[in-house]
Amino acid sequence: MTTPPLILASTSPFRRELLARLGLPFATANPAVDEAMLPGESPEGGALRLSEAKARAVAGAHPTALIIGSDQVACLDGRAFGKPLTHANAVRQLQAMRGRQVNFFTGLCLLHAPSGRVHCRGVPTLVSFRDLSDAEIERYLQLEQPYSCAGSARAEGLGIALIARIDGADPNALIGLPLIALCDLLRRENVSPLQP
Repeated sequence: MTTPPLILASTSPFRRELLARLGLPFATANPAVDEAMLPGESPEGGALRLSEAKARAVAGAHPTALIIGSDQVACLDGRAFGKPLTHANAVRQLQAMRGRQVNFFTGLCLLHAPSGRVHCRGVPTLVSFRDLSDAEIERYLQLEQPYSCAGSARAEGLGIALIARIDGADPNALIGLPLIALCDLLRRENVSPLQP
């Protein structure tokens, strides 16, 4: 049986680097999905919906592929923190999160385009932020400008200095692609990085 091509529905260099660790050949595609949360939508529900929407958005151009979609939403006190997009929004997010525990919920979807089969998984990561001063927040934002990262913190970069502790089942989930869960979903489609 021929393995379908693997497509990562993302333009994120961090997700691309994570997926490359599995050693499976893959291509990337831009899903061009509106990442706004829906009214009344939970952060968990939004991350799962958007991960599936990203996979489906590229399925038409890749009808024989296995397509990976992923999205992440940070949640504090039931309120979603997506990508800040601006400096002012990032300042507000980090000020709200300092000294607090924030749940970063990563949604993952594997779509088998030929059959329409969908496998989804949500992976939570609890992040404890340091009690940062306004000056530390400003300095971090000047240096890293993480305006396209959920919660304004890029853990794979200098954002690690904002964090006191990380608790979760998959250290890759916080960066944006939970590889442990992805390996499980790929096995459901008879794909494994360990196959000879």
